[in-house]
Amino acid sequence: MADTHVLFVEDDDVIREATQLALERDGFTVTAMPDGLSGLEAFRAQQPDIALLDVMLPGMDGVSLCRRIRDESTVPVIMLSARADSIDVVLGLEAGADDYVTKPFDGSVLVARIRAVLRRFGHASGGGALEPVQDGEGGGLLTFGELEVDTEGMEVRRNGEPVALTPTEMRLLLEFSSAPGTVLSRDKLLERVWDYGWGGDTRVVDVHVQRLRTKIGQDRIETVRGFGYKLKA
Repeated sequence: MADTHVLFVEDDDVIREATQLALERDGFTVTAMPDGLSGLEAFRAQQPDIALLDVMLPGMDGVSLCRRIRDESTVPVIMLSARADSIDVVLGLEAGADDYVTKPFDGSVLVARIRAVLRRFGHASGGGALEPVQDGEGGGLLTFGELEVDTEGMEVRRNGEPVALTPTEMRLLLEFSSAPGTVLSRDKLLERVWDYGWGGDTRVVDVHVQRLRTKIGQDRIETVRGFGYKLKA
């Protein structure tokens, strides 16, 4: 984790400096920028391992910055929002963020969330390869109608055309494809995909399911009201 490079974009000087120091004490290398435009420049120049973006930024807001980063990269993004019930949380997730943390936050909580995201993306052990979420044998090519999921090559095709998924979307699809026709609750998906050992915000799951549907077909993942989601076999 000592070699992990964090891009932190926050316009509040006190929060930016205090958080940078806290992250550096935990072994992260941190590039801290005060606004969205300089944050985008730093991202392009330094290619960090993860980006922490405040929602409210001067010049270019955090949601727009997240969208620009996602257009160019699948690097993990965590949004920082001052209000848990803010529409900005959903907008950030829809823009491509993988998770969010509510301000004010405890430094240890932020570090735990960063490490959880990095584990999901394969950085925690120094590697970059995405592996299936669940253990056990299997792998190979799975077919669901027009959708093909290569669980060994980590590739997805729809009607023969490649589908570009972020690592979080790929992990979500792997969970569904490992148990087609089985209803998976939002809490179970939070635990398996987001590595939450405790109850989290299920909006994270809902928005990612919607994003996944737009890529693999709106009807491929079915909502089971009151229970969760399932992949149509």
